[in-house]
Amino acid sequence: MEKAPKWYLPISVFALLWNLIGCAAYLSDVMLTKEDIAAMDAVQQALYNSRPLWAVAATAVAVWCGAAGSIGLIARKRWAALLLELSLAGVIVQDIGLFLLSGVNPGTAVLAMQGFVLLVAIGLVVLSRKAIARRWIV
Repeated sequence: MEKAPKWYLPISVFALLWNLIGCAAYLSDVMLTKEDIAAMDAVQQALYNSRPLWAVAATAVAVWCGAAGSIGLIARKRWAALLLELSLAGVIVQDIGLFLLSGVNPGTAVLAMQGFVLLVAIGLVVLSRKAIARRWIV
């Protein structure tokens, strides 16, 4: 195993914190009550109600695999790459269900946030592959 650069561990810890926020958001989402949903604005309700179950499952894969993969990065384990690839796939499948198939215009803020989520997921896959290639993780 080669010595990783000084920025590697802080980025890996950030990745874990980011994905744990995603886990909390997922749990919050699946625990919403009918009253919580009724309190949403019309666009939020439409997005929430139009999501297919497989898209919600993809969200679970995205956040839980992302968190586990981030732990793998911190522990410098090669299996982190597979989990982060599964996380990225989950984000993509979630976004297909949420944006392409829902027929709902979520607005610029939601699109920007999900775009950022997608970029982070891509970045973590790139990082994990680079870490394997440079032998920072084994």
